Amino acid sequence: MKRVSRRKLLVAGGLLALGGVVALVRSTGYVVPDGTKLTSLEPWQWLVVRDLARRVCAADAPNVVNPDSVDVAGFVDGYAAKMPPKQRRDLFRFLRFVEQLAPAAKGHASRFTRLAPEDQDSVLESLESNSNDLLRGGFDAVKSLLFMGYYRDPRTWTILGYEGPRVP
Repeated sequence: MKRVSRRKLLVAGGLLALGGVVALVRSTGYVVPDGTKLTSLEPWQWLVVRDLARRVCAADAPNVVNPDSVDVAGFVDGYAAKMPPKQRRDLFRFLRFVEQLAPAAKGHASRFTRLAPEDQDSVLESLESNSNDLLRGGFDAVKSLLFMGYYRDPRTWTILGYEGPRVP
């Protein structure tokens, strides 16, 4: 059996230690607004969902209610609490991918929640048009969840030209 040199072991150990430090730094510093009560999401997940909602449900007309006003992230938090465990696990894995890996795939050194809005849009466009069915499907599922949270509020109905339910 061939022996591994001490030098290679030191280099490998140093790279692992550096990777651990980078992972620790990239996964800290998440602070949700005061008064935010989380049911199923971790603070970092809530912030990812909030930023996703801000980009996916962004107003394209003046005087349109924004995703923060209708608490899309709060809706997703409550909805995720009721999801079957495997679906919730998949959602959380996709949120981690969006936060940590998707920006790197687009050449960004920062995590998703620290990117400028136009860079976040670029990351999301790459997911939406990705050749990988799993990534595209994950994006579609999260987008649907965000829209459910956004359009549940009657203040958003006029955007679609919907006047609300009619009672005879």
